[in-house]
Amino acid sequence: MPEQSQPGRVVIIGGGFGGLFAARALRGGPFAVTLVDRSPQHVFQPLLYQCATGILSEGQITAPLRRLLRTHRNLRCVAAEAVDVDPAARTVTCIRPGGERFAVPYDHLIVAAGVRQSYFGHDEFAQWAPGMKSVSDALTVRRRVFGAFEIAETASDPEERRKWLTFALVGGGPTGVELAGQIRELATKTLRDEYRQANPEDARVLLFDGGKAPLAMFGEELSGKAVRELRNLGVELHMGTIVTNVDADGLTARDHDGNETRYEAKTVLWTAGVEAPPFAAALARATGAEQDRAGRIVVRDDLSIPGHPEISVIGDMMSLRKLPGVAEVAMQSGLYAGFKVRRELTGEQSTRPVARAVGATLDPAGGATAPERLPRLGRLALRAHHVPDRLPEPGRRPPHLVGRFHPRRPPRARLHHPRGRALPGRIPAVRG
Repeated sequence: MPEQSQPGRVVIIGGGFGGLFAARALRGGPFAVTLVDRSPQHVFQPLLYQCATGILSEGQITAPLRRLLRTHRNLRCVAAEAVDVDPAARTVTCIRPGGERFAVPYDHLIVAAGVRQSYFGHDEFAQWAPGMKSVSDALTVRRRVFGAFEIAETASDPEERRKWLTFALVGGGPTGVELAGQIRELATKTLRDEYRQANPEDARVLLFDGGKAPLAMFGEELSGKAVRELRNLGVELHMGTIVTNVDADGLTARDHDGNETRYEAKTVLWTAGVEAPPFAAALARATGAEQDRAGRIVVRDDLSIPGHPEISVIGDMMSLRKLPGVAEVAMQSGLYAGFKVRRELTGEQSTRPVARAVGATLDPAGGATAPERLPRLGRLALRAHHVPDRLPEPGRRPPHLVGRFHPRRPPRARLHHPRGRALPGRIPAVRG
């Protein structure tokens, strides 16, 4: 651990987008930075749904934090879970994977611990409806989705096959919309000719949400485009419904009039709702910070906790002007917090823009920005993206966050003749 007398100690909790971009802003300064995360891997969460449907492997959406930050000589990564904080002593209590507790001292603390899946008080739903917030969750979803097609192939009863070919998703946010569209594409394109008994094109994908439309938090224009795209793909929308029960054979949903309907579906996936991790409650108790309904920490315009300017909360764990929990907000808040700490420790007056999409909201001098203008996630990739073999370096915007819709497929592989002549990318059909 850094010595107590060492000045300029910065601790970042969380290695997601917020923590990663905060670390980038603190690169090369005359201070020591400690990045604490339970996993030594950074997970590119916006592409978890492609991992869940087999489009990408888990290795293509993860990268070691130490490798991503290998040029940051003033930073070290610690694999541990932050469980408590002492603002008076300015220490964070962490637990190593083996269970050992230790304290990390800080002068400035940046909290980017993210959020976790919420079942709104019905944690018993988790065994039947897995969420998707980690690589482990994505692999669980992948096993269930592909397993459903396999079981449908061997089912002798048409009714049983129909149940296995019905997929119900709870939650009309970005994850639910992306996953619903990808499952339909998987059934109608990727697996269309793979089975003899089951017909993957008959797969039904049901999307449930309590709001009026999917992606309602992104404004009417983007929400309307999502509706049209989902319907074109064949996704059945059940808006204005609340799921009241989930079991091994399906779910029960209640509409606004109080009528309950039973839906038979052997595969139920939960993409609705998030809540802050336990560390948020510990931070609130220690600092007196206010929490919103999801347990996120309410912060000031400069992302600090009232009464504790040395503590900044960023990304999904912060509650500020109803900003959506998307990658773009996490990145820009991470840059803002990192440059703010850097200026306070070194007196530098960086001219680099602190934020792009959300800068006016995060910068008190820039005025307010309407929440509808904040997300710049493009069209949320309802079709497969062209994804590079490795993650973009910190500071480069991921390909599907640049504000454009990418329907591109990866380029066809070209075979090469031993003598150097290019062969066609597809082998011609045998005629006989």
